[in-house]
Amino acid sequence: MDHAGEQMALVRAEAAHGKARAASAPPAALIPAQRRPVARVVVDVEPVHLDRLWDYTVPQRLAEQAQPGVRVRVRFAGQLVDGYLWERAEQTEFGGRLAPLHSVVSPEPVLTPEIGRLVRTVADAYAGTVSDVLRLAIPPRHARAEKAAPRPAAVEPPAPYDPQPWKYYANGPELLTALAAGHSPRAVWTALAGSLAPDWARALAAAVHATLNSGRSAVVVVPDGRDVGRMDVVLTELLGPGRHVALTADLGAGERYSRWLAAKRGAVRCVVGTRAAMFVPLPDLGLVALWDDGDSSLADRTAPYPHVREVLTIRAHQTGAAALIGGYAVTAEAAQLVARRWARPVAAPRAVVREHAPMVRTADPDREAARDAGAAIARIPALAWGVARDGLQRGPVLVQVPRTGYLPALACVRCRQPAHCAHCRGPLALAGSGDSARCRWCNRIAGHWRCDRCGASRFRARATGAARSAEELGRAFPGVPVRLSRGGAILTEVGPQPALVVATPGAEPPAAGGYAAALLLDGDLLLGVPTLRAAEQALRRWLAAAALVRPASDGGVVAVAAEPTAAPVQALVRWDPAAFARRELADRADLGYPPAARIAELTAPYAALDEFMTAFAPPQGAEILGPTPAPGGGESGEQLHRVLIRCPRAAGRPLVEALKATQGVRSARKAPAHVRIRIDPADLA
Repeated sequence: MDHAGEQMALVRAEAAHGKARAASAPPAALIPAQRRPVARVVVDVEPVHLDRLWDYTVPQRLAEQAQPGVRVRVRFAGQLVDGYLWERAEQTEFGGRLAPLHSVVSPEPVLTPEIGRLVRTVADAYAGTVSDVLRLAIPPRHARAEKAAPRPAAVEPPAPYDPQPWKYYANGPELLTALAAGHSPRAVWTALAGSLAPDWARALAAAVHATLNSGRSAVVVVPDGRDVGRMDVVLTELLGPGRHVALTADLGAGERYSRWLAAKRGAVRCVVGTRAAMFVPLPDLGLVALWDDGDSSLADRTAPYPHVREVLTIRAHQTGAAALIGGYAVTAEAAQLVARRWARPVAAPRAVVREHAPMVRTADPDREAARDAGAAIARIPALAWGVARDGLQRGPVLVQVPRTGYLPALACVRCRQPAHCAHCRGPLALAGSGDSARCRWCNRIAGHWRCDRCGASRFRARATGAARSAEELGRAFPGVPVRLSRGGAILTEVGPQPALVVATPGAEPPAAGGYAAALLLDGDLLLGVPTLRAAEQALRRWLAAAALVRPASDGGVVAVAAEPTAAPVQALVRWDPAAFARRELADRADLGYPPAARIAELTAPYAALDEFMTAFAPPQGAEILGPTPAPGGGESGEQLHRVLIRCPRAAGRPLVEALKATQGVRSARKAPAHVRIRIDPADLA
């Protein structure tokens, strides 16, 4: 469809919209409001070509309730649909007769002007629609919670903030002073690691405390519910009860909406939460803070797939708020914020870093195999065994294993061909030592499995999970307690007594007094993941585990089983994640990868993708890569394909605009297959 055809589609939609009548209503109900009788509404409809404001008449009976930001019901193309009243106006540019608002769902103005601007900007940045972003930004209404949610009340100002957690950092005390004075510094913070280092949650809470002392509000986003709980405890201790709310996915609908409203109404001035908290409205926003921006959970999995870091930086720019992005590791995106001088680095001096960090030793499996033939079949290098044995003399030892499960991947014992299910071709795995091999897709038992290539009937392990690792370590260290921490069964803390704690990345529990040692197993498996961020993620996971270990001065040792010359391993040895991030950013600039360039990923069945690309007009400098087969299947089971479109960062906005225009043409045509668009996806392979 050409531009004229798209305009005709819009005209038809407007005509259907304008013909909606409230014929059965009494005439008095159709009398328009005397002031600003036009309501511009965001209608909750999915087609991209309808992503615009639609004008309605405000009946006099709704004139008081129909204020900007409230939820409304309107007739659109013959159906009664939900929407948000964006603004009121004196007149409309539509030439026909406007339909009236059907009703105001609630007089609560849930869409504030600040969040409205943010939602529009995020939709434009990710080739999405305002309706899509509003579904992420505003929780569903809960009438009882709306009536019971607290209103603002006079409270005593919080006590003076404690600068102690920031005294170790260059420019740290100055950062708090600026926040308390009402200024808006922007910082990329490399947190000190080691069991004796200041707690990251307490440092973040001190920054929030300083911001609240200036009379402003703050929002803190962390990766998961455990981190929210940790921040919740510290904020309650520092600020006192009732001054903040915590938002997590496991809250009930009523409680979540009640807390969200408490923040929107100004009853509290601090919100800490997981991904969705990035959109929580707060009056007079003074600080947006993010912990561990490299965590994959911070990239939303629903359209238009925004990342928390990008949303918060947009929000800080639009509101003039301070921004604090912190973690043990530094992402390439955070390094770019520093390189562009959008933010300043905040880190401890090298002498202080060495004082708090544990000693890091590298174990090269290939080198050990060359010295000892038996080491070729040993998954845990001799160095790691020695570190574990010595560490258990002094306290608990952490063992990080990249994979969960027992034997999560199997192969033929003879030819090493990956073992697949005879029914659905899914991968086979072993859940426990006494279990039979099962398919990870259809859960069928592989009772009479034979290799397609060589006919062998026995398996070998392609990868070892946390449960099998715990079993092996229990046999190697008889009498030593072995505890397992993994998704669904994460330990909260372990004591100071000698024990082996086997954990998957992200599930490592802190130990009282710190771990005596840590083993980082299967490092080459992490480095070999076929994604753009494999090296960055490996270092991030290693640093998170090593940060729980005692400093070298107290005997803390970390053994990493990976290629010693790999850049992430060397960054861990030197404990210099910022330098690694700068190198990673430079490498991506040379290769044309985000964040130095912009990449759009398009995924759809081949026919739909071909149709999209035929209509698509790429901006100057754009490079089209593909199509190639993509993993997974479409809604009807057909094979998906993928196209990557790469362009210089300066051409990013024209690229997104062209993608959205093409998507709008397809939706106006009612094309049967949807093309998924992701901008700079975090899991780019």
